[in-house]
Amino acid sequence: MRTRRISTATALAVLFSSVVLAGGAASPAAADSSAILPIMTAGDIVVDGVHQKIFISDPYSGTLVATDYAGRVLATLTGLPGVDGLALSADSGQVYAAVPGDDSIVSIETQTVTRTARYATGEGTDPESLALAGGKVWFGYGFEDKGNLGSLDLSGPEPVVVLGQDDASGWRGAPELAATPGAPNTLAAGDETTSSGLLGIFDVATGTAVRTAFTADSYGSTKDLALTPDGTHLVTANVADRHFVRQTTDLAEVGSYPTEHYANGVAIAADGTVAAGSDSWYDPDVHVFKPGASTPVRQYDFPNTGDSSGADTLAQGGLAWEPGGSRLFAVSGNSRGQFSLRVLTEPTKSATTVTVNAPATATRAKQLTVTGKVDSNTPFPVGARIAVTRVDMESPKGTSPSSVALRTDGTFSFTNSPPAGGKVTYKVAYAGDATHSASSGYDSVAVSRAATGLTLNRNKSVYSYGKDVTFTAHLGTTYKNRVVELWVDPFGSDKPKKLVRTGTVNSSGNLSVVVDMKRDTAVTAVFRGDSRYAPKSVKSTAYARVKVSTSVTKEYKNAKIGTRSYAYFHKSTDPVFNTTMSYYKGRSHKLSLELYYKGTWYDVGWDYFKLSTSGRTSITLNGTHDTGYKMRVRSSYVNGSSGDSVNSTTHGSWKYFIFTK
Repeated sequence: MRTRRISTATALAVLFSSVVLAGGAASPAAADSSAILPIMTAGDIVVDGVHQKIFISDPYSGTLVATDYAGRVLATLTGLPGVDGLALSADSGQVYAAVPGDDSIVSIETQTVTRTARYATGEGTDPESLALAGGKVWFGYGFEDKGNLGSLDLSGPEPVVVLGQDDASGWRGAPELAATPGAPNTLAAGDETTSSGLLGIFDVATGTAVRTAFTADSYGSTKDLALTPDGTHLVTANVADRHFVRQTTDLAEVGSYPTEHYANGVAIAADGTVAAGSDSWYDPDVHVFKPGASTPVRQYDFPNTGDSSGADTLAQGGLAWEPGGSRLFAVSGNSRGQFSLRVLTEPTKSATTVTVNAPATATRAKQLTVTGKVDSNTPFPVGARIAVTRVDMESPKGTSPSSVALRTDGTFSFTNSPPAGGKVTYKVAYAGDATHSASSGYDSVAVSRAATGLTLNRNKSVYSYGKDVTFTAHLGTTYKNRVVELWVDPFGSDKPKKLVRTGTVNSSGNLSVVVDMKRDTAVTAVFRGDSRYAPKSVKSTAYARVKVSTSVTKEYKNAKIGTRSYAYFHKSTDPVFNTTMSYYKGRSHKLSLELYYKGTWYDVGWDYFKLSTSGRTSITLNGTHDTGYKMRVRSSYVNGSSGDSVNSTTHGSWKYFIFTK
C-alpha cells in the first residue's frame, strides 16, 4: 500500500494553491484520458474491479473519494482526519482506510460507498498504511522514530487488534506495507523516513508477524513497494533513477527496472507487468515493463494541466492496475495543487507513431508517391498492414484506395493518382495488434487545378449620386461548381462588406447585382473553386459623386450679361451663398470664389465649411465690394480634403454675380 504523511507547511501550501484555483476551469489532458479530482493531497489509491470503482484518499482534507473508471466522482466521504492507506477486501465488498487522525481503521462498503464500521487501533497509534495478508488487516503505525506493525483480525465474533508485532526492525515511522493474493502469507514493509531505507519481509501465516528477511541498505527511503504476483520478489521505488528488484527470501538485489529521476511509485499487474513511476517534470512519469525486461514497453509523459508552472507529475504511490484488466490508473499533481486521475488504457502495448510524407505539390490525375514509417520500440508482426484513406474535394468523408504492407523496418510507400485538385490529404492508420497500440498520421499535398475565368464589369466607372448600377460577374468554364458570390463594400467604416447575393450563374455564365451608388463602392465576385478549377476572386471599384447645389441670395435683380445669368448686388449688400450637399458625418464643402479680369477667371479665395446634419450651409460674403467686376462662386466636395473619402470629388455648378452702385 502507498502512504504519505504531509507536514503542516505542506498542507498550508496546498490549501493556498487550491484557493487560487477556486472557480477556475481545467482542460482535460492525459496520455489516454484524465479527469480533475476534488482532492487537495493524494494519499493512496485502490481499484475495485467488481464494481469498477476507484478509491482515492486525501489526507489533508480527511476525505475519501470514489470515482468510476472515467474519473467521474460517485461519492465523497468526509470526516476521516488524515485518511491515508487503503486496502480492498478479497471479495471486493469492503475498502479499509487507515485514519491516523482518529487512531482507527474504517471499513467502507464498496457498492454503496457508505461506512460500515470503525476499529480503534489505540490512542496515539496513527495508523497510516494497510495490507491484507494471512487473513488479517495489517497496518503500519507510529511516527517520530517510533514505528511498528499491527494487525486487525475480523474473523472472530469481535475485532481483535494486536500492536507491536515488529519491535526488532526499528522503524523510524509508520512503515509502508505491501502484500499479494498469490502469496497470501507474505507481508513486505519499507521505511519511507530514513535515508537507509529499511526493508523487511514477514511470514504472517500464524497470525503473528515473523520476520524472515531484513536489510538496512536499500538506496534511500522507500517511497513505494510492491510484491510480484507469486511473492518471490519485491520491487521498490527509492528516489533513484531505477526501481530495484529484490528476492524476498533474503532481500538480495537481483535486478532493476531503469527509470528516470526520483522513483516514487510502483504497481504490479496480475501477469507480472511492472508499472514504475517517477516524479519528473521533464522526463516520462510512468514506465511499463514486462517481467524482467530492461527496456520499457510503454512510457507516459504527463502534460501540463491548467496553468501550472510545469508538467504534471506522478503523485507518490499513485499507481494501481485494474484487477483482471489491462488498464492502469495514475494520480498526478501539479504546482497549483490540482490532482488528476489518468486512465491509461493500453499500457502493456508498445506505443506506435505513424509518419507520412507526401510531396508538397502534384498534378491532378498524375501518379504521385507517398512514403512513411510506422515506428515502435518493438518489432511488428509479419504481414502487418496499414490502411490508407484519401480525403479530397470529391470525397470529403474519405475513400480508401489501398491497404499497404509494412516492410520489416516499418517503412511503407504507395502510389496514387488524385482525381481531384486542391488540398488532398492521405491518412495512414495502423490498427494495432496484440503488442502494439493503434496510431495514425497524415500529410497533405497541394494538387494543381486549372485557372478559372472570372470577370466583373464597371471597374473605375464614375456615377451620379444615387444611381442604380448593375454589376455583372461572368464565370468561364468550370467542372461542377457554377456558384458565384457577390460582395458589396461601400466606402466608410460604418458600412461593412456584405454578401448580397450567392447564386448559380445563368446559361451565359452571368450573375448580377444592382447597387445604389451613394458612395464609392467595391464589388467583389468570388468563385470558391471545385475539384478541377481553382478558386478566384475579382474586384471592381466604382465611384459615386455627391449631390451638390449652390444658390445666391439677397440680390436686387437677376439679368443676363451676354448669355450668362447674373445676380446683381448693391455694393452695400453682403451676398449669402447657400450650399446643399449629400451629408456624411464630419463632412465639409469647399467654397471657391473667382473674378473675371481681361478675359480670364482668377481665383480670389476659397475655404472649407462644415455642413450641418441636414447637409446645408449659408455663408455671407462680407467686406468692401468693388463694382463692375464679374464674379462667380461654387461649392465642391473634395475626396480626402472634405473630411472623408467615401465619394468621388464633385464640383457644383458656378453661380455668377456682380456688384453695382
